[in-house]
Amino acid sequence: MLRVKFLVEGAKPLLSLNIMQKRLLLIQGGYFGLTGIWPLLHMPSFLAVTGPKKEVWLVVTVGLLILSIGAALLTAAFQAVQERSPAVLGFFSAVSMGAVDVRYALNDVILDVYLLDAIPEFIFSLGWVWIFFKNKDLQSLKKT
Repeated sequence: MLRVKFLVEGAKPLLSLNIMQKRLLLIQGGYFGLTGIWPLLHMPSFLAVTGPKKEVWLVVTVGLLILSIGAALLTAAFQAVQERSPAVLGFFSAVSMGAVDVRYALNDVILDVYLLDAIPEFIFSLGWVWIFFKNKDLQSLKKT
Protein backbone atom coordinates (compact mmCIF):
# COMPACT_ATOMS: atom_id res chain seq x y z
CA MET A 1 0.00 0.00 0.00
CA LEU A 2 1.33 3.40 -0.94
CA ARG A 3 1.68 6.00 1.76
CA VAL A 4 1.75 9.77 1.66
CA LYS A 5 5.22 11.10 2.51
CA PHE A 6 5.44 13.77 5.18
CA LEU A 7 8.22 16.25 5.80
CA VAL A 8 9.15 14.47 9.00
CA GLU A 9 10.81 11.13 8.28
CA GLY A 10 9.01 8.18 9.78
CA ALA A 11 5.76 10.05 10.34
CA LYS A 12 2.72 7.93 9.54
CA PRO A 13 0.25 9.28 7.02
CA LEU A 14 -3.30 10.07 8.03
CA LEU A 15 -4.71 8.24 5.00
CA SER A 16 -3.20 5.86 2.49
CA LEU A 17 -3.57 6.85 -1.13
CA ASN A 18 -5.75 3.80 -1.71
CA ILE A 19 -8.19 5.06 0.92
CA MET A 20 -8.02 8.59 -0.48
CA GLN A 21 -8.74 7.31 -3.98
CA LYS A 22 -11.67 5.25 -2.68
CA ARG A 23 -13.05 8.26 -0.81
CA LEU A 24 -12.79 10.48 -3.86
CA LEU A 25 -14.53 7.79 -5.94
CA LEU A 26 -17.30 7.59 -3.32
CA ILE A 27 -17.76 11.35 -3.02
CA GLN A 28 -17.63 12.12 -6.74
CA GLY A 29 -19.69 9.04 -7.60
CA GLY A 30 -22.33 10.03 -5.07
CA TYR A 31 -22.37 13.63 -6.27
CA PHE A 32 -22.70 12.58 -9.90
CA GLY A 33 -25.35 10.03 -8.97
CA LEU A 34 -27.45 12.62 -7.17
CA THR A 35 -27.06 15.32 -9.80
CA GLY A 36 -27.72 12.84 -12.58
CA ILE A 37 -30.86 11.39 -11.06
CA TRP A 38 -32.37 14.70 -9.96
CA PRO A 39 -33.93 15.68 -13.32
CA LEU A 40 -35.13 12.10 -13.79
CA LEU A 41 -36.96 12.06 -10.45
CA HIS A 42 -38.35 15.61 -10.41
CA MET A 43 -37.92 17.67 -13.56
CA PRO A 44 -39.97 20.66 -12.25
CA SER A 45 -37.59 21.32 -9.33
CA PHE A 46 -34.56 20.78 -11.55
CA LEU A 47 -35.85 23.34 -14.05
CA ALA A 48 -36.81 25.75 -11.25
CA VAL A 49 -33.19 25.81 -10.05
CA THR A 50 -31.31 25.53 -13.36
CA GLY A 51 -33.66 27.50 -15.59
CA PRO A 52 -36.01 26.55 -18.41
CA LYS A 53 -34.76 24.26 -21.16
CA LYS A 54 -35.88 24.05 -24.78
CA GLU A 55 -34.95 20.38 -25.14
CA VAL A 56 -36.11 18.35 -22.14
CA TRP A 57 -35.01 15.12 -23.83
CA LEU A 58 -31.44 16.47 -23.74
CA VAL A 59 -31.72 17.12 -19.99
CA VAL A 60 -32.85 13.50 -19.54
CA THR A 61 -29.98 12.23 -21.73
CA VAL A 62 -27.34 14.22 -19.84
CA GLY A 63 -28.88 13.17 -16.52
CA LEU A 64 -28.64 9.51 -17.53
CA LEU A 65 -25.03 9.94 -18.66
CA ILE A 66 -24.02 11.68 -15.42
CA LEU A 67 -25.85 8.99 -13.43
CA SER A 68 -23.97 6.33 -15.42
CA ILE A 69 -20.61 7.95 -14.63
CA GLY A 70 -21.59 8.15 -10.97
CA ALA A 71 -22.52 4.46 -10.95
CA ALA A 72 -19.17 3.54 -12.54
CA LEU A 73 -17.24 5.60 -9.98
CA LEU A 74 -19.19 4.11 -7.07
CA THR A 75 -18.63 0.60 -8.42
CA ALA A 76 -14.89 1.28 -8.70
CA ALA A 77 -14.79 2.49 -5.08
CA PHE A 78 -15.71 -1.01 -3.94
CA GLN A 79 -13.23 -2.89 -6.14
CA ALA A 80 -10.33 -4.57 -4.38
CA VAL A 81 -7.86 -3.78 -7.17
CA GLN A 82 -6.74 -0.23 -7.81
CA GLU A 83 -6.85 0.69 -11.52
CA ARG A 84 -6.26 3.77 -13.66
CA SER A 85 -9.53 3.79 -15.60
CA PRO A 86 -11.74 5.08 -12.73
CA ALA A 87 -9.21 7.85 -12.06
CA VAL A 88 -9.24 8.81 -15.75
CA LEU A 89 -13.05 8.78 -15.80
CA GLY A 90 -13.24 10.78 -12.57
CA PHE A 91 -10.75 13.39 -13.75
CA PHE A 92 -12.04 13.95 -17.27
CA SER A 93 -15.71 13.91 -16.32
CA ALA A 94 -15.07 16.54 -13.62
CA VAL A 95 -12.97 18.71 -15.95
CA SER A 96 -15.58 18.42 -18.71
CA MET A 97 -18.53 19.27 -16.48
CA GLY A 98 -16.67 22.14 -14.82
CA ALA A 99 -15.49 23.59 -18.14
CA VAL A 100 -19.01 23.53 -19.57
CA ASP A 101 -20.39 25.12 -16.40
CA VAL A 102 -17.88 27.97 -16.46
CA ARG A 103 -17.85 28.66 -20.20
CA TYR A 104 -21.58 28.74 -20.72
CA ALA A 105 -22.46 30.47 -17.45
CA LEU A 106 -19.94 33.25 -18.08
CA ASN A 107 -21.29 33.67 -21.62
CA ASP A 108 -24.89 33.91 -20.33
CA VAL A 109 -26.01 30.77 -22.14
CA ILE A 110 -26.95 29.05 -18.87
CA LEU A 111 -27.79 30.48 -15.45
CA ASP A 112 -25.00 31.49 -13.07
CA VAL A 113 -26.16 28.77 -10.66
CA TYR A 114 -24.06 26.40 -12.78
CA LEU A 115 -20.97 28.16 -11.45
CA LEU A 116 -21.81 26.58 -8.09
CA ASP A 117 -21.48 23.16 -9.74
CA ALA A 118 -18.08 24.17 -11.14
CA ILE A 119 -16.69 24.37 -7.59
CA PRO A 120 -16.95 20.66 -6.69
CA GLU A 121 -15.94 19.75 -10.25
CA PHE A 122 -12.74 21.79 -9.79
CA ILE A 123 -12.12 20.14 -6.41
CA PHE A 124 -12.63 16.66 -7.90
CA SER A 125 -10.21 17.52 -10.73
CA LEU A 126 -7.55 18.70 -8.29
CA GLY A 127 -8.08 15.60 -6.17
CA TRP A 128 -7.45 13.33 -9.15
CA VAL A 129 -4.35 15.26 -10.19
CA TRP A 130 -2.97 15.02 -6.66
CA ILE A 131 -3.71 11.30 -6.41
CA PHE A 132 -2.19 10.64 -9.84
CA PHE A 133 1.08 12.38 -9.02
CA LYS A 134 1.33 10.81 -5.56
CA ASN A 135 0.39 7.29 -6.65
CA LYS A 136 3.17 5.50 -8.52
CA ASP A 137 0.83 2.60 -9.36
CA LEU A 138 -1.45 4.93 -11.32
CA GLN A 139 1.51 6.50 -13.12
CA SER A 140 2.99 3.17 -14.15
CA LEU A 141 2.24 2.02 -17.67
CA LYS A 142 2.97 -1.58 -16.68
CA LYS A 143 0.36 -3.83 -15.13
CA THR A 144 1.31 -4.99 -11.66
